[in-house]
Amino acid sequence: MLGPLVIAALALGVIGWALISDVVRRTNDRVLGGALGAIAETVQVERGEVTLDLPPAAFGMLENSERDNVYYRIAVGSELLTGYADLPAPDPATLSAEEPRFRYAEYRGQRIRIGEVRRDLPRIPAPVVVQVAETLDNRNALRQRLMAALLFGEVVLVGVALALIRPALGWSLRPLSELRAAIEARDTRAAPDLSPLRTGPLPAELRPLSRSFDRLLGRLDDATSAMRRFTADASHQMRTPLSVLKVQVALARRGSEEALREIDEATDRLERLLTQLLTLARADEAGTLPPLEQVDLVEVSRRAISRRIHQAIEADVELLLDCDEDIAFAVRGHRSLVYEMLSNLVDNAIRYNRPGGKVTVALRRDEAGTYLIVSDDGPGIPAGQRQQAMARFARLQGENGPPGSGLGLAIVQSSAERLGAALALEDAAPGLRVIVTFRHDAEAG
Repeated sequence: MLGPLVIAALALGVIGWALISDVVRRTNDRVLGGALGAIAETVQVERGEVTLDLPPAAFGMLENSERDNVYYRIAVGSELLTGYADLPAPDPATLSAEEPRFRYAEYRGQRIRIGEVRRDLPRIPAPVVVQVAETLDNRNALRQRLMAALLFGEVVLVGVALALIRPALGWSLRPLSELRAAIEARDTRAAPDLSPLRTGPLPAELRPLSRSFDRLLGRLDDATSAMRRFTADASHQMRTPLSVLKVQVALARRGSEEALREIDEATDRLERLLTQLLTLARADEAGTLPPLEQVDLVEVSRRAISRRIHQAIEADVELLLDCDEDIAFAVRGHRSLVYEMLSNLVDNAIRYNRPGGKVTVALRRDEAGTYLIVSDDGPGIPAGQRQQAMARFARLQGENGPPGSGLGLAIVQSSAERLGAALALEDAAPGLRVIVTFRHDAEAG
């Protein structure tokens, strides 16, 4: 901070020098003008001749401690009446009879300040020019004394400011030190603490920093919570199929044909569980999404149906796509999320349907938005249990229901939230209808 202080002091010195010079000049010119006026007033006309009576008080006004030399000159036209003949004479035509004029000149090897005025006397054809001059020693001495006082004051001011900067900065930055201490204190804890910082009231300048840091901690907490939840979910859900695999492998070693079939089914369940866990982890990511793109719902629906067609055949379920070929069902979103969401909806609809049932993927569009609708003929979900059905690992039919992990609707809900879409579950009478709404205003944003 010393640099700006020195620059400010230099700027103040330059401005002060200009102001002091102007004040000294104006003050001394006023005294010089008073002496000039006193002399000019004594210039008279008597019997056709110009006369004057030099008042000693006029020259006394110009006396000072520096003993400046004083010169004067009174001339009628070009004829000298009295004074110093070699004093630089002006052109009378350029002078005013009302206001004196002041100027600098060189005289006898010295710089002088001259005050001069013109007097027009009756019956005297030539103008009378009155000049009074003085050297500049007193002016220079006064200017130097004032500048020395100004510089002394600046040095004292800068010195005091430098002496106060360190304690002032320490006092003003104390909240920042407390904020740093609060952050460093968390390094000594075994478990990471990502809760908002508690440092008490902060200055207005530090509040945005604290809020931003708390938001960052919140995002880190969400990310680590999702990682812990994924780890816990994976370990919990994989424990059962791995235990089954271990038992069936032991039976297979004894030559059990049924054990081999059980191993194959357990492997399929484990593969599907891992796939859904990874899908859910991607859907829960708190990072920045890639740029939005145009997603063709017809193309994505056909791909999802093609992927599940063998599953539908094995379950004896008819799989249909219902959409108007003349309408463009395009939304702004992320193709991979839309695909995973629809794939899980179709998988759930097939898995929980009845033999001989039907699963319909319908696309609709109106002024409010674009709708992706998946309907089935299964038992449906009671209205009071629909919120619970979207929780992770929620299996409403328990172990008696179709095999599954209970992650399908959780994946759909997480994907819909990241896409800015609305998810709704309704009765299909019979069965369940899941509606994903892509609003037009969300697409425009």
